[in-house]
Amino acid sequence: MVFDDDFTVPKMLKKSAEDFSEVNAQFKRIRNGEFEPIKYRELFQYGLDFAAALLNIGIQRGELIGLISDNRAEWLHADLGIMSIGAIDVPRGCDATLVDLEKIFTIAECKTIIAENNSQVNKFVTLKDKLPNIERLIVFEEDIKEDVLAAAKEKGIQILYFSQMMKDGQKWRIEHKGEVEAELEKGTGDDVATVIFTSGTTGTPKGVQLTHKNFLAQLDEIPERIFLNPGDRALSVLPVWHVFEREVEYVILIQGCAICYSKPVGSILLADLQKLEPNILPAVPRVFEAVYDGITKKMRKTGGFVLKLFNFFVKVACIHKKMQRLMFNQNPCFTRYYTPFWWILFLIPWSLLWPIVGLGDLLVFRKIKSMLGKNFRAGVAGGGAFPKYIDEFFWAIGVNIVEGYGMTETAPIVAVRPIAAPVFRTIGSPIRGVQVRIVDPTDGFVLGRCKEGVLQVKGPTVMKGYYKRPDLTEKAINSEGWLDTGDLAIMTIHDEIQIKGRIKDTIVLRGGENLEPLPIETKLSESRYIKSAVVVGQDQKFLGALILVDEEEVRNYAAENGIQFDTYENLLNSEPIQKMYEGEIASLVNSKTGFKMYERINKFTLITKPFEVGVELSAKQEIMRFRINEIYKTQIEKMFAE
Repeated sequence: MVFDDDFTVPKMLKKSAEDFSEVNAQFKRIRNGEFEPIKYRELFQYGLDFAAALLNIGIQRGELIGLISDNRAEWLHADLGIMSIGAIDVPRGCDATLVDLEKIFTIAECKTIIAENNSQVNKFVTLKDKLPNIERLIVFEEDIKEDVLAAAKEKGIQILYFSQMMKDGQKWRIEHKGEVEAELEKGTGDDVATVIFTSGTTGTPKGVQLTHKNFLAQLDEIPERIFLNPGDRALSVLPVWHVFEREVEYVILIQGCAICYSKPVGSILLADLQKLEPNILPAVPRVFEAVYDGITKKMRKTGGFVLKLFNFFVKVACIHKKMQRLMFNQNPCFTRYYTPFWWILFLIPWSLLWPIVGLGDLLVFRKIKSMLGKNFRAGVAGGGAFPKYIDEFFWAIGVNIVEGYGMTETAPIVAVRPIAAPVFRTIGSPIRGVQVRIVDPTDGFVLGRCKEGVLQVKGPTVMKGYYKRPDLTEKAINSEGWLDTGDLAIMTIHDEIQIKGRIKDTIVLRGGENLEPLPIETKLSESRYIKSAVVVGQDQKFLGALILVDEEEVRNYAAENGIQFDTYENLLNSEPIQKMYEGEIASLVNSKTGFKMYERINKFTLITKPFEVGVELSAKQEIMRFRINEIYKTQIEKMFAE
């Protein structure tokens, strides 16, 4: 569907409410663990009620409103209300630290903030002296503690409850008939819908301004690749403030389907898959990894003949699917493709393996697939790289998991593997309306197909710019409108994209967590035993670090502690030295020093060769991370070996 320049996200939802009035739009978990359905007409009315409540308290078009909450049905109601009157949300999850919130709202200067619960209210009350602009907090959950309420009152913060505001909004709409709808119609595609702050662990976070047009431009083709039918269900487990989950919800809602709110916790997720029987599961790769780990651990625990049978059928299925991909041109193609040759070579063995795979499906794979519910059509992996062994496993057993790619600055989808015609180990071709090109990382020269370089993106999904930072916007987007993603990629002869790595600093873990390595490296370098540190872990479960040791200090430590050694190399590999570094790292990078759980260093490797300009360092003495990844490839792979 192509939207004109006057279309906005609320107008899109209005159309869905008209087209799918009595279809379920949301399944909201209630206290007894069951799910309460909310129809499309109700969803849209809730949005209008909250919009009216915002107008009633004086919110203006273009005003920024904080939205600090985890996934819940009310998040969408509140956000729809915010956008309906032309206001702009500034979202974040409940895991945001005081430091995160201070940095974000020092820049955003919001007067009004929606906070999910007592904990979030307390954070803002604590920060009031540093964030003097805060005038009011709107709270989803009403069990705010008396001491928190007293502290808020003392600091001049008004506490409003979401449920009461919804009632006030209903009344206001009756008294001011048609005014909310009129505000909704004033919106245009170029209006900013949200400011999402990224890279909060650096000195200054960047606020990505995304317009309604940025979000809607993707809905022209994505429903063709991630197809649903009215009444289908999708499980929501990703943080809703992340742009991936947000756009996924718009893909769901434009097709008249229902969002079912769950959690990425194994026991809860598996139970909800059985109870809700969704058709689609959008998730970060770690969720699908967890499913895989759960299956394989269960098989190993069972052991004996059952384990041998499982391993045999999976191995045969993998071989069968490898042949099939070659025969049916489902692999990324970088040269001329000789399909007839593969048919001649594999037709007989492929045919002979077919009944064995069928038996494996009957005895093993169907039981695995039943864990996902009888209606499961596909999973959509995004927010991090999808590991090859996980991709191969699900492809082999007949569970369709497609991989997508994007970034906050592209709202976020650049490409996604189509459910109906996937090409293995690619993210598919760019979506309609989006242009991509590959450029040389050193001179910016545009490269052709089948050559690796930096991926650049251009089109209607590219952000308006960084909030209050035209200097950063100019660095990210050139004069021709090309956004530099900082990712290394290669394009097949059929224009599918294969992501090869990253050239920029930001690390994205498999769980979708974005983090900046520099603050961690700086902290590690405070140790007298560490000359320099390079944090690694792109597309991994956890972080590792290459530690450049200070030889003199290490030798002194050995002498002080009576550690005997024959060679320096043996000293570094000795248990006392390894434990010393383990303790140093743990004492420097932890929650007490301001780091999140996923920012901790799980594994490390000690290195001794000093970094040199032109080798590991640039002319500015900055670490060239892609060079580090090349030079220390073996050591890095060893840290993350399965």
